[in-house]
Amino acid sequence: MRILITNDDGINAPGLNVLERIATEIAGPDGEVWIVAPAFEQSGVAHCVSYTHPMMMAELEPRRIAVEGAPADCVLAALHDVMPERPDLVLSGVNRGNNAAENTLYSGTIGGALEAALQGLPAIAMSQYMGDGTRRLASPFDAAAAHGAATVRRLLERAPWDGEDYRLFYNVNFPPVAGHLVKGTRASAQGFRRGTSFGVEAQISPTGRRFLWIRGGDQTVTTLPGTDVADNLDGYIAITPMRADFTAHDKLDALKDALG
Repeated sequence: MRILITNDDGINAPGLNVLERIATEIAGPDGEVWIVAPAFEQSGVAHCVSYTHPMMMAELEPRRIAVEGAPADCVLAALHDVMPERPDLVLSGVNRGNNAAENTLYSGTIGGALEAALQGLPAIAMSQYMGDGTRRLASPFDAAAAHGAATVRRLLERAPWDGEDYRLFYNVNFPPVAGHLVKGTRASAQGFRRGTSFGVEAQISPTGRRFLWIRGGDQTVTTLPGTDVADNLDGYIAITPMRADFTAHDKLDALKDALG
């Protein structure tokens, strides 16, 4: 199997090393793992593409390319320039921190998988929830490292995949616990953390200029039962099927009635 991996934490991020080991196990001894990842951290860029300026690329070693761009840029570069043949699978991550609930909408990790799906490829985004249970570990990615390959293999062999225009892809979040404490896997809806959200914090520089820092919401706030954050905080791997189609299909009939 030929696998492309990318991330949004950057090509030197420890989570990418975890993902490379997962991909290598899935690809098998006769397979290929290609790494095309951002040269620098690109957290929070979502599905951004560098539409108005070019990207510099650097081959660090065979099949390992750094791109001055976002994760979606990396997927585009890999498919249309770097790789001699299209991959069989695209994996994005393993992100340092969860990409569950509203975080999903900001995530460059999700953006990489989403672009792969738009390009007609099976794709899986993978993220490691951080919390009290990971701070004591030698590697905070212990759950992802322990269960990542089995989770990907299970999705490839058993989960539904389709060739719709807005192709299905999967968002996997590993719980903030050691690998041996993971309780299992759940199919989870995307949740919503109520009472918390992204915001800004102002700071004055030594020169008197005012700057704003983006701040994330409280990651300990849970979501409704059966959704991603709730399942993760309960010790389960949360897997959410996703599409890039933002249409609120459940409201189309109501809108038609309202418009007469």
